[in-house]
Amino acid sequence: MTDGAGPRDGTSPDPDGPEQLRLCLLGPVQAWCGERELDLGSPQQRALLTALALRARRIVSVDELLDALWEEPPARAATVVRTYVSRLRRVLEPDRAHPAVLVSSGSGYVLRVPAESVDVEVFEARVAAAARARARGDAAAALGLLREACELWHGEPLAGLPGPLAQAHRARLVERRLHAVQAWLEAELAAGRHADVIGELTVWVNQYPLLEPVRELLMLALYRSGRQAEALGVYADARRTLLEQLGVDPGPRLRELQVGILSGDPKLAAPPVLPAPGPGAGGGPAGSSPVPPAQLPADVSDYTGRDGLCAALCADLAPGGPAMPVVGVSGLGGVGKSALAVHVAHAVGGQYPDGQLYVNLRGAGALPADPGEVLAGFLGALGVADAALPQGTAERAAMFRSRVAGRRVLIVLDDARDSRQVGPLLPGSRSCAVLVTSRAWLSGMPMTRQVGLEPLTSEESVRLLGAIAGEARVAAEPAAARRLAEACGFLPLAVRTAASRLAARPAWELAHMADRLASERRRLAELETGELAVAASFRLSYDQLDPETARAFRLLSLPDGPGVSSAAAAVLLGLPEREAERLAESLTDLGLLSCPYPGRYQYHDLLRLFARELVREVDGEAAGRAAVERLLRHYLATVAGLYRVVRPGYPFPDLVAPEAVGPRFDGPAEGLRWARQEIPAVLAVAGQAAREPDGPLAVLADLALVLIQLIDLGMAVPELCDLAGRLAGAARAAGLPESEARARYTLMWAQREFQRTRQARDEAVRVIALARRTGQAVLLPGALAALALTSLPHCGDEEVAAWCDEAVALSAELGNRSSHAFVEGMAALADVAVGRPESARRRAERSLATFRELGDFVGQVHMLYARATALHGMGRFEAACADYRGCLGALRALGSWDRMPGVLVGLAESCRAAGRPTEALEAAEEALAIARKVGLEHREAGALTAIGHALFDLGEHHRGRACLA
Repeated sequence: MTDGAGPRDGTSPDPDGPEQLRLCLLGPVQAWCGERELDLGSPQQRALLTALALRARRIVSVDELLDALWEEPPARAATVVRTYVSRLRRVLEPDRAHPAVLVSSGSGYVLRVPAESVDVEVFEARVAAAARARARGDAAAALGLLREACELWHGEPLAGLPGPLAQAHRARLVERRLHAVQAWLEAELAAGRHADVIGELTVWVNQYPLLEPVRELLMLALYRSGRQAEALGVYADARRTLLEQLGVDPGPRLRELQVGILSGDPKLAAPPVLPAPGPGAGGGPAGSSPVPPAQLPADVSDYTGRDGLCAALCADLAPGGPAMPVVGVSGLGGVGKSALAVHVAHAVGGQYPDGQLYVNLRGAGALPADPGEVLAGFLGALGVADAALPQGTAERAAMFRSRVAGRRVLIVLDDARDSRQVGPLLPGSRSCAVLVTSRAWLSGMPMTRQVGLEPLTSEESVRLLGAIAGEARVAAEPAAARRLAEACGFLPLAVRTAASRLAARPAWELAHMADRLASERRRLAELETGELAVAASFRLSYDQLDPETARAFRLLSLPDGPGVSSAAAAVLLGLPEREAERLAESLTDLGLLSCPYPGRYQYHDLLRLFARELVREVDGEAAGRAAVERLLRHYLATVAGLYRVVRPGYPFPDLVAPEAVGPRFDGPAEGLRWARQEIPAVLAVAGQAAREPDGPLAVLADLALVLIQLIDLGMAVPELCDLAGRLAGAARAAGLPESEARARYTLMWAQREFQRTRQARDEAVRVIALARRTGQAVLLPGALAALALTSLPHCGDEEVAAWCDEAVALSAELGNRSSHAFVEGMAALADVAVGRPESARRRAERSLATFRELGDFVGQVHMLYARATALHGMGRFEAACADYRGCLGALRALGSWDRMPGVLVGLAESCRAAGRPTEALEAAEEALAIARKVGLEHREAGALTAIGHALFDLGEHHRGRACLA
């Protein structure tokens, strides 16, 4: 059980399932897919994978990775990290049809592998499980687990890896291994297997000659095997080594063992090999209770999922710690708190032989349980006669604490209302343990751990569906099963309800049930059968709310999208932001909202439907539409303000007067931070309103027009394209040509961004006609420039030049410098396309100077790009590279990742033309990585083409052809 070779994870792969990725860090760093070892590349690249694997399933920021890999990161370290990540993805994710393993998240990366795929985590889990087995007296199980843990090792951990992180973790892992080995060898000796481990102990003593506990075990194993002289020789060698290297004598334990061996102390005799304890082993009843109470409800026979959480809670509830374990589980109604609590309580119940007490505190209902009455029930179960019960709650709590003091009793308090209800029911002895569930977050209580329970995963939901409705039915309709689970929001109560209806209707197909759940208006009504009803569970929580909080719960559910910000909540509720945030925080504490990060609040999908039904029932649909329109007008004011700081001086036609004033931004960086956080919500609400037959089209068309800045920044273009297209059609149908022109103006540029040249040209023609018809002259220069750019493949150079000249002349007539610079910049791009790079350079430089004077940072970025393309066309490749790099620097300062792939492809082409294919390859690979990270599929083709060309230049023709294909 010392060193070995080959992949080890302690599990047997499923011969019929997909090959599992396994990461081995307890030795040289290796990755295996089935029996095939993966090529992880250079030591530095392996070190990056190791940094991610040691924090698997958690975000590791780029800064943390830089600190992990280098004492002093080089100048382009972040680029190197991205290159390593790109290469590792190709190794770890050869088939992109499967879920991604190495994903970008925020400002870092996440390695999405289960705990059982990383040998370090398997090792730690088995060592912890062995400790729990030892604590409950199961020596055989503890020994087996420790053996398995030690067998995972295959050399020095993280062997050969550079970097500070590897060095730090190497020392930590070696220490953990020594503790585990010592525990394992102690368990072997305790099981009477002294002769079997002498060889193993000898190896460890030779490797760690100063480690006295291992020498002690070797002496004991030799003595019990009848080899007394050799045992004493181990002591003599230890004394000589310690004196020579440290100048000290052996410690007292080693000296006492030597004396015991010399005197033949009977305590050193080998223990008998005892059989594992059989069923029912454990302590008998104690104290005055004739039979220990066993009040736990029956475990759910089809309990599914949450294996890792169950194991963690079992570990938290294990007896023998320095304080009494108190574990809380909170979450919305129907998320499975009670089922989890009962399941975990049954798993650890054997460790509490003096009894298991259970009570439903009815905290979500109108009549919560009285703590004094609950204590009376507990004391009765512990053998206290009714006549001996004290009258007051405080006196009963004191008697309860006295009765369970020193006993191993598990108390499950299900569905607590708040900490005040729970406090009197807590024992005072660390020999007991308490497991509490509550819809609200329990604050003000000493907790070992408090878990906010989330819905099941998709896979767990489908498994639960199969366990109830029939696995054969689920296997026959896997797509319908996933659709059904998604419609249930992966909420256990909802999945159980739908599955129970299916179980009672064997003739129904799963697809039929999924179709019935597809309607949001009918979904909650469908999720009801017998005593199972999702809406009734939600109603219990809602009925506890005061009128003001209940109104907030209803109205905050109205917007679609990824939650609602505190500023948006204030608009919806018509309250100051601080007051709106207080109400949202109150709903979060009650488990009716979640707060993924400060200032943003989200509903579970089914809870949102429940709240919207209440809006129709209590407030009326007109009030709901008015609240959404207030929010849209607030977004219009905010986004218009954002445009003024991102593109200062750029003209707009008159906008619909907003009722609300949006926040003021101090500069582009602050505005872009807001945009990255809020634009998904803005687009979701706008799309929601656009689907309504009586939506506020004038407000929405203006909002689409000011959202055109997203195209300037390369952000959220697909959603904006869909919105603008929907609004253009709706405005045309409603006979609103002015709004139609504004929506089509945005649609025109969005189509061009997607390189849909023909569609963009058609929209440009429509915009020009509508703008002239409605007198919106401010739209004409941009539309003419777009017409010129999108006509390049189809029209002659003279016609294109004429449109450019008309656009430039019109913008000059309007007298707006920003508009004029923008149109000149577009004309510069047209000049490049028709082979007039010198003219393009002059136009770009004039526009660049104007944008610098105006402080238009985004305009400067565009003109740097235009000048770079012109310089490339002139054969001035080094100057083009400099402009591309300046453009990239500005985009990074803005945090505008969406524009970077196109710029990086341009840089790659100029580097390649300058004879630097390695730099070209690095730029193109970074372009591909960013395009995939931010979901820009239309940019991936250009990046792959640039990679292919660079690879051909480097002589890697096979890989180059693959990229070009």
